Amino acid sequence: MQRKVQYVVAFAGLAVLVHLLRRTMSEKISIQEPEQQVVPKRRFRRHSSGREAYLWKLSNKNGMQVEITDYGGTIVSVTVPDGSGGLRDVVLGFDSVADYEKKSPFFGCITGRCANRIAKGTFEIDHQQYQTAVNNGPNALHGGVKGFDKVFWSVEELGKSCLRMSYVSADMEEGYPGELTISVTYTLNDANQLQIDYAATTDKATVVNLTNHTYWNLHGQPDSCLDHVVQLFADRYTPVDDTLIPSGELAPVENTPFDFRTPTAIGERINEADRQLQLGHGYDHNWCLNKSGPGALDLAAVVTEPSSGLALKVYTTEPGVQLYTGNFLDGSFKGKRGLTVPHRAAFCLETQHYPDSIHHQGEKEWPTVVLRPEQRFMSTTIYEINCRAQTIA
Repeated sequence: MQRKVQYVVAFAGLAVLVHLLRRTMSEKISIQEPEQQVVPKRRFRRHSSGREAYLWKLSNKNGMQVEITDYGGTIVSVTVPDGSGGLRDVVLGFDSVADYEKKSPFFGCITGRCANRIAKGTFEIDHQQYQTAVNNGPNALHGGVKGFDKVFWSVEELGKSCLRMSYVSADMEEGYPGELTISVTYTLNDANQLQIDYAATTDKATVVNLTNHTYWNLHGQPDSCLDHVVQLFADRYTPVDDTLIPSGELAPVENTPFDFRTPTAIGERINEADRQLQLGHGYDHNWCLNKSGPGALDLAAVVTEPSSGLALKVYTTEPGVQLYTGNFLDGSFKGKRGLTVPHRAAFCLETQHYPDSIHHQGEKEWPTVVLRPEQRFMSTTIYEINCRAQTIA
């Protein structure tokens, strides 16, 4: 009888020990594998290829939200507090991927392999001549007929406020040499800053110039942007010919309608009888930014909307920025919420290497757009949106 009691006690002790070991293991596992934070996403309807597109939503503690789709790596919406207790979406876009596919004038997308224009779509690297797809009069624009804005990107969630998109562009895609591997990382922080980090490598010498083509209107609707007040930190710009290819001159902005060194409304001089404004049908030009050093992250532009006090600041490591004032928007299509998109309904600030830089390689003060296998392309741009009184110096 005594031996039986000893067995029962021993068995009970073993059971307790097993229980404690299981609990300890469970606690260790829970410590080693914390709950993963997931970026909310939803369907964005179906592309004509049959592939389903998705929207991911980044958010911060202030109520700012940024929606991005895997089609074109496109920023679809940027919703911000307006300073009076409301929210407003301050970028143009569409309500489905089908509209982006059919009629988007580069709304919110990643543009590449070479953003902006290449004269006649031709260039030479290492004595080899290349012909890229021509899609803007006689020139190549934003990567060609099927640029990075018209492909699906792979998406990796890096936290509740961070997405990395990647794409591999095949050798000779749209006429560009080399297999190019690209990643674009979007990060939203609690200072209301949307940071975009670009990186790329290649297995053959090629041309690379990447940017984001978001159309901004701080009113929160697609109406005239001409009352927006712009300041650009640039003493020079690149005048263009009648096909909007830079002439090669880095011209001073002083005493021209291109002098935005002090805050000036977009509409104040846009209709002046200036040859450059006539060629661009308004502003569609590159400004050469005043840089503190090569690759430095500097303040490039500040835009304010007078009625609300909303302010957009743009910081970039890039040497140039293209101010485009929606000159070719004509009211022929509807955007989000079924609203017609009229002439000059928004502006773009496209951070970049200068347009057609490939034809000015080796010239003083022109940036190189040639990427070689031993190099890595890296670029950062930050868009910060706050009420004017809350902006960060």
